[in-house]
Amino acid sequence: MILIGSFCHAITTFMSYWKSGAETYLWLTIVLAGLGLSRFLSMSRVVRLSLLVDYDSARKCERNYILLGSLQGLALGSYCFAAFYIVPDRFSQIASLAVTLSSLVTVSGRNYGSRSMVAIFAVTIVSPISLGLILHGETPYVVLGLLIFPFLFVLKGTADHVRYVLFSAIIGHKQARQIAQRFDRALNTMSHGLVMVNAANVVVVANAEAAGMLRMHSADRMIGRTLHSLLRRSVAAGLMEAKDCYYVESQLGRALRDKRDRKLLVSFANGQHVEFSAREGSNDLGVITFEDVTARIDAEERIRFMARYDGLTGLPNRAYFHELVTEHMAGGDRSRLCGLVVVDLDDFKSVNDTLGHPIGDGLIYAVASKLSAFSSEEVMVSRFGGDEFVLFFNKVEDEGEFLGLLDEIFLNASGDVDVAGHNLRMQVSAGAVISQVQQTDVDSMFVKADLALYKAKEQGKNRWRLFETAMDDAFRSRQIMKADLRNAVENGKLRVLYQPIVGLNSMRIDGCEALCRWDHPELGPISPAVFIPLAEEIGIISEISIFVLNTACRECLTWPDTIGVSVNLSAKDLRDGKIVEQVRMALDHSGLEPCRLEVEVTETALLDDKSLSRHYLDDLKALGVRIALDDFGTGYSSLSYLHTLPLDKIKIDRSFIMDLTHDEKSLTLLKGIVSLSRSLGLQVTVEGVETLEQLRILSDTVEPDLLQGFLFGAVLTASGVDTIASTMWPFGKQLRADKSRQGRHAFHV
Repeated sequence: MILIGSFCHAITTFMSYWKSGAETYLWLTIVLAGLGLSRFLSMSRVVRLSLLVDYDSARKCERNYILLGSLQGLALGSYCFAAFYIVPDRFSQIASLAVTLSSLVTVSGRNYGSRSMVAIFAVTIVSPISLGLILHGETPYVVLGLLIFPFLFVLKGTADHVRYVLFSAIIGHKQARQIAQRFDRALNTMSHGLVMVNAANVVVVANAEAAGMLRMHSADRMIGRTLHSLLRRSVAAGLMEAKDCYYVESQLGRALRDKRDRKLLVSFANGQHVEFSAREGSNDLGVITFEDVTARIDAEERIRFMARYDGLTGLPNRAYFHELVTEHMAGGDRSRLCGLVVVDLDDFKSVNDTLGHPIGDGLIYAVASKLSAFSSEEVMVSRFGGDEFVLFFNKVEDEGEFLGLLDEIFLNASGDVDVAGHNLRMQVSAGAVISQVQQTDVDSMFVKADLALYKAKEQGKNRWRLFETAMDDAFRSRQIMKADLRNAVENGKLRVLYQPIVGLNSMRIDGCEALCRWDHPELGPISPAVFIPLAEEIGIISEISIFVLNTACRECLTWPDTIGVSVNLSAKDLRDGKIVEQVRMALDHSGLEPCRLEVEVTETALLDDKSLSRHYLDDLKALGVRIALDDFGTGYSSLSYLHTLPLDKIKIDRSFIMDLTHDEKSLTLLKGIVSLSRSLGLQVTVEGVETLEQLRILSDTVEPDLLQGFLFGAVLTASGVDTIASTMWPFGKQLRADKSRQGRHAFHV
């Protein structure tokens, strides 16, 4: 533009020279051409060499630009001054004004970068023109010369406005470029792929993540493509099947047309899971995002697996197995036979207790591996929990085939196995049931198989049993009896009887053991051997102990002062610190002296927590109550209790005198126990005395302190005890006479 303008300036001034012949115009031609060329070369050099590298270099270039521009403006103004005053010429006046004013108009646009240049250029051009008109002398010329100066303010205002508009455009462009860069950076650093499509489903925006997921080389290559072509590209790349492509396209297109959000999960052939989300954007743009949810899907699969399968063995767990069996039983021939087997490891707890849980887990895994060998489409294997496994046979031909399978399973699940260097013996018990599908359900089969397993355990373990109807009848009767027992305890329907404990020397009642009895309203008397285990099973044994304790203390108070009462405590009683308070309350409410109450504990009850049991026994001893160790000799460490527990008495179990009349070893052992106990200051009671011969041997050789057994009669009521309290048993005098004769005979010898 500068070069073209300078050329016009030079041509115009030369034409003035040609018209007027004045050399002034020739010199102006040379000056304007030289200045224009200099300005052009100077600016070209700045652009070509990129001299604007910092603020100082920019200021230097601007000063040079203003200097040359001012000189050029001054030369143009001088052209007008010469035309109006120095060498007046009508053509030159018109030509100079035309070229000068046209150049002046372009100043506001071309020089918006420098406010100084606009002002200087305007002054250097306008001032010579105004001066030339004023010096012309005529009034119209003078007025015209003066009116040129307001034009400077118009020019400045126009230049400022143009500068503002242009600078705003530059700043806006720069800001838009920055926003675009930020948007591009944000778009291409998203973890999700993003595509924006117009109303024709043509891509107008895409990011690098979307290109990567769809196997495109770059996001730019996605622009202008249709959504259909992009998805077909995925089919060509082997990511999706053609049917999946059509399904995804139809679902996304429908979501965009209906202007509603939609999510779609697609599994790619490379194992990647991508979730497509479609939603409406602004200005009729649809937004589709691609999210790689492979990690989330894998996590959900792991959670689903953990919820359905056992973590140790990988077998279906109880809940999922129940679901699978229910589904299998609901389908197929409803008249077919199916079978269910419950397998349980024998004495598994001892493996965990002695070798540790890791070894126990290894044994569980070994059993699971052996049972999994039977798994097939028709046979499902599950670990129910702990050491219990279940097998379901969806179709069984007949009972004979099923029994053969049971034998095979039992044989395969037994034997030796090496677990972390430990040679362990696998031994299992199993219960099984076979039934027609239409006549049963999953839960009923579980119950019946459990009953068969219980029967196998009851018969000595290491065996299997098939469910029989009698097992169900026994189970139902047992459940009914449990309910009746609970009702009897809650309503005080139990009663207490007493078995006499006789002194060997006096042959009179020294004390009585309180025994609980239950008379069933329909079945009659129920043996304690039956209902006591039931009470322990349903957790009401402590209620029975408290009932017997309170009744015994209250009724013992009606007997002679020389007779005490013994009450048995269970293992549960000794695990509960409340028993001490219960004994204290029973003594307080009855008024019985503590020394007349004796509590009996068994070695089995002491095995759970010896230190805690010792603590509670010490508290009972502090009340003044006597402590007796019942069933002595049947436990694992009987002798250790004699000096570690606060005992007053031991009661030797009946098993020691069963062979007393014809087994010298039994007699020797019994004498040793009595002698050892006496040396420790303990009283000795021998239980199970049933014959006179046993009584004579005990009296002559063993000499315990007290005797207890059916020889002294059946159990008594409280009033019966009071009636015979002072009565000597009829064979007491005979025993004394026999001992007297033996003594004289020994003397003569």
